[in-house]
Formats: sequence, structure tokens, C-alpha cells
Amino acid sequence: MVEFSERVVSRRAFMRGAAALSGVVLLPASLVWSRDVGLRVSKAAPAAIETSKLIYITPIKSDGTESSCHAEVWFCAIGAGLYVVTKEGLWRSQAVKRGLDRARIWVGDYGVWKRSDGAFRNAPTFLARGEHISNDAEAVERTLKAMGAKYADEGWGTYGPRFKKGLADGSRVLLRYRPIAE
Repeated sequence: MVEFSERVVSRRAFMRGAAALSGVVLLPASLVWSRDVGLRVSKAAPAAIETSKLIYITPIKSDGTESSCHAEVWFCAIGAGLYVVTKEGLWRSQAVKRGLDRARIWVGDYGVWKRSDGAFRNAPTFLARGEHISNDAEAVERTLKAMGAKYADEGWGTYGPRFKKGLADGSRVLLRYRPIAE
């Protein structure tokens, strides 16, 4: 049973509704992520995933330590995955391609990581496994729609066409990160 109250609909709620009507499945992160029983995901991560514009990613090296490579990136949550579009030659893509598919993810918005003085490290965090899924046309379409809704006011008019063109010509790739046990 759903209860409605008289209130102003937030932009986020409106965009989620619009995305749902367009065929994009955007489940509340708390519903999806709470199902991942046994995973060591920070309790604050699902709420942060719903509200944050950025995630911070660093690959996990073969010896189990974090890489010194970090990045703040746009993302969207669909199901139990976080989706990221990145240039093919960047370390995010190359790490996954070389088998370094585990990554530490922090969820929050602390600006450019180099200027954050490590503040992003206090954000909700979890380990994830990344994979290239650029050849999944449905995932690409859903991701671009979801990002278009999420980043409509943050420059999607410029970056959306770049992401789409890059994914089509192979200069950009779609990565999916799913939480894993630590």
C-alpha cells in the first residue's frame, strides 16, 4: 500500500519517475544494496548512493593494497551495480582489463580527490568487482538514460553526446562495479 501526502515533489523524485516511465530501472539503492547479505558494505552506503553525484574509485593491487590511482567519477546505480563511463585508456579501464578488477569505492561528493585532502576516505565505502560491459547494448542505453536524468544540470548536454559517441567508437568503455565481500 502506498500512501500519498500533499508535498512538493523534489527534482530527484521527478527525475526518478521520468526515468521509470522511459524504461530505465532505478530502484532505490537501499532496496537493492540491503539484499546483498554478507557483504561488508558501509551501512551509510545505500543512502549515499541515492544522493551523491560522485564516487571515488581506486583499484586494489594484486598484493591487496590500494593503488595510488584515485578518481572522482560520475556514476549511476542500476540494480546492484554502479555504472561508470570512462575513457578506454585510463587506469580504471586498464586495471579491469589486466585482471585487477577489485576496487575500493567511496560514495560522496568531496570535489576533486587531489584537492580533498583525503576527505573522501571518510565517506561510506565498500569493495567492488569491476567488469567491462560495453558490449551490452541494453546496459549502455540504460546507463546513458540514467546518467542523463541524474546529471541534467551538471553538463550532461556536453558530456552525454561524448559518452555516447565514445561508447560507440570504442574510445570509452562502460564499467560495472558490484559490491563483494572483503
